Amino acid sequence: MRAIDLNADLGETVDGVPTADDAAMFAVVSSASIACGGHAGDAASMRAAVAAAAARTVAVGAHPSFPDRANFGRVHMATDPSALRAEVTGQLAALAAAGADIRYVKPHGALYHAVSADSRAAAAVAASVAELSDRLGRAVPVLGLGGAIAAAAAGAGLEFVREAFLDRGYRPDGTLVPRGEPGALLHEADAVAARAVRLAVEGVVTTVDGSTVVTDAASLCVHGDSPGAVGMARAVRAALAAAGIVVRAPW
Repeated sequence: MRAIDLNADLGETVDGVPTADDAAMFAVVSSASIACGGHAGDAASMRAAVAAAAARTVAVGAHPSFPDRANFGRVHMATDPSALRAEVTGQLAALAAAGADIRYVKPHGALYHAVSADSRAAAAVAASVAELSDRLGRAVPVLGLGGAIAAAAAGAGLEFVREAFLDRGYRPDGTLVPRGEPGALLHEADAVAARAVRLAVEGVVTTVDGSTVVTDAASLCVHGDSPGAVGMARAVRAALAAAGIVVRAPW
């Protein structure tokens, strides 16, 4: 049967307060990208998220970011590559110390977009993931949108896994519509579920201008902190099941 991963960004507590309904989301997703303290989360939230993932047999991914809790990691920071590598390495170590069996790494927010466009940032993150892989004795995949990070991962001997967003608008060039602009966020559960099925079956996503972009995404993302995230994720699971598609982590 056809299979695809469904991931969400979880464990994103701010001042001890969760930004998402983690309990409900862990019951729906197959992979969880857990905040490592850069944009959100702390040691306690990481331990809780790791335990919740284990209880639901959900694969754990690390979700490192620029060290920018004030802006939830969504503002680009000009960072020297060596400093960025050290920062990401520290965040991955923090999640590992919380007991995580890290199966993949997905940068968060502004860092996610930076590593797609900036080869130096991409190389820094890939080098940090390669260090983690060496410590674990297995190659840890990198999850992302594409661009520079795909090449950097390959150069570091890592698998790159492409993802697609179910609750974000796409531009015709395949990039995401920036938050705050018209069409950036999708809220309708039925539309999000239909997008998921089309991505899984046809490998295409409709953009804000009505055109389509081809993608070989192996993982689909619903942001845990999106309005109506739980309802959207549940609708996606139901629609995929109805289409004969299994939701399963690839790592």
